[in-house]
Amino acid sequence: MAPPTPQLQRNALVPSLIAAIALIISPLPLFAEGLGRTIILFVVAILALIVAWFALQAAQWWWTIVFVAVAVIWNPVFPLTLDPLVWIFGSVIGALAFVTAGAVVKNERTTP
Repeated sequence: MAPPTPQLQRNALVPSLIAAIALIISPLPLFAEGLGRTIILFVVAILALIVAWFALQAAQWWWTIVFVAVAVIWNPVFPLTLDPLVWIFGSVIGALAFVTAGAVVKNERTTP
C-alpha cells in the first residue's frame, strides 16, 4: 500500500486576492490621491509582507524577494512619487504577481 499523498494548502491565496483587488481599484479617482491612496499603500504593503512570510514558510524564497520589493515600492511611510501611468502599469504587474503567487505558493498541511 502506497503512503498517502500529503495535502497541500495555499495560505497566501486570500491575502493575494485581496491585494490584487486593491491594486486593480487603485487607479480609480477615489484612490488616486489623498487618504484613499494612503489606505491602498498600507493594504498592499502589509499584504505583500504577509505573502512574503507565507512564501518563506513554503520554502519558495524567490517569492519572498518579490514581495519584499513590492512592500518597499508601495510603502506608505516613504511613498514613491512616480508618474501616474507608471503607477497604473505597476498596479497591473503587481496584481498579476499577487494572483500568481497566491496560486503557486503551497506548503504541506500539518495537523495539530
